[in-house]
Amino acid sequence: MPLSRRDLLRAATVTAGVTAVAAAAPPAVVLGSNTLSAGVGVGALPARHPYRVGRWLPQDQRVLDQWLTDLVREVDRTDEALRPVMQELQDLIESDPALYMYFHQMFAQVPHEPPYDKTPGGAPQVRDYRHMIRLINHILGTAPVFNLTGFVGFPINAIIDWPMGTPAGVAAFLDPRVNAQFKKVLDEWGAFLTSPESRYVLSRDPKHGWFGRNAAQQMPGFVDDFICDPSAPFHGFGSWDAFFTREFRPGRRPVAAPSNDNVVVSACESAPYRIQKDVKRVDRFWIKGQPYSLRHIFDDDPVNEQFVGGTVYQAYLSAESYHRWHAPVSGRIVSVRNIDGSYYAQSPNVGFDPLSPNESQGFITETAARAVVLIQADSPRIGLMAFVSVGMAECSSNEVTVVPDQRVVKGDQIGMFHYGGSTHLLIFRPGVDITFDLHGQIPSLSARNIEVNDRVAVVR
Repeated sequence: MPLSRRDLLRAATVTAGVTAVAAAAPPAVVLGSNTLSAGVGVGALPARHPYRVGRWLPQDQRVLDQWLTDLVREVDRTDEALRPVMQELQDLIESDPALYMYFHQMFAQVPHEPPYDKTPGGAPQVRDYRHMIRLINHILGTAPVFNLTGFVGFPINAIIDWPMGTPAGVAAFLDPRVNAQFKKVLDEWGAFLTSPESRYVLSRDPKHGWFGRNAAQQMPGFVDDFICDPSAPFHGFGSWDAFFTREFRPGRRPVAAPSNDNVVVSACESAPYRIQKDVKRVDRFWIKGQPYSLRHIFDDDPVNEQFVGGTVYQAYLSAESYHRWHAPVSGRIVSVRNIDGSYYAQSPNVGFDPLSPNESQGFITETAARAVVLIQADSPRIGLMAFVSVGMAECSSNEVTVVPDQRVVKGDQIGMFHYGGSTHLLIFRPGVDITFDLHGQIPSLSARNIEVNDRVAVVR
């Protein structure tokens, strides 16, 4: 029998309790062929791995801790008034006995030994929800700066990195009331990031400006690739969001096999994460391996039954990726649906894994805020297929730019992630004889991007 939201919450919390016991011992951090103890060696990660997967957070825990230490010092020496949306969050927590308990327990359940207890500066990690609220309150008036060794693109995620992995944290961040309020919080930050005030980071500062020396080394050919005006202030971008959702210049991402309807192209500039065949209608997606559960991905839409036994392709976006989505096939838009979901819930089986939410990418396809676009492909060998955009942490704004009955040609834009992206799915029905072209790669957290509009699969 399928799980209700309440059953899921109970199961996830119980599972997280078991995981948390194991997590009291230092968890392993796996980086390609490097396995390090988070309690012993996490501060000495090799220089070739400066970031976590996707470059949203620095891999070296010392860098992340130093960023948090600096943020705590800055906030603690000021008496910044709470924004109304943050006061609402505090009132929600304090008015409900269950949430009040969860938000106390999630900080109490964080282990009190290294690496959880202290930052490099000797300051305690964030230890209570009111401190968390004040730190997030400050973030809502800032834009991400570029940093060659410590870009923090998920600052809220960084603040609650350890509490997210506790049993109470799993329960709290699956609660629909908490997610409804965090949606308001992220909308407020989104409003700032779409304002001209957010452009202060689009500077030529050599270390921290997005058009400075270090950024240019990481994003070579930016001016040639993207529509911008390097002679104008801020390269002509009206906001941080405009920079983030920048468009390629015409011809920079040509569509593979435009006249062949049986060639499927990459819908996003993204790295292959997983391919799963014979997908089940209902599965235990919170366990190790995080199998796909179609009924939950489609939020109980009966259309999920057409995909039972089919194939799912999942790929993830990086911080410096292009963040618009393009039609993987030519066809007709059947339906468009935005589904509310979680923003900071992670799979209970990963515990205090510092690679989360990257390690929870399978789990969040069923729980996170997402958009589902159904496309009736021109190719009869494909027929009905689904594109699913999945928000992750701060990157949970799924804007669909197509409407039902609209015709799209392979490579046409169909939507975008605002401030970020995370991961997406292509779902095919059973009987579709599909072969994936991953450009010599094995799907994994160490895969590299396949360009948008490049060939990703062929239907025979």
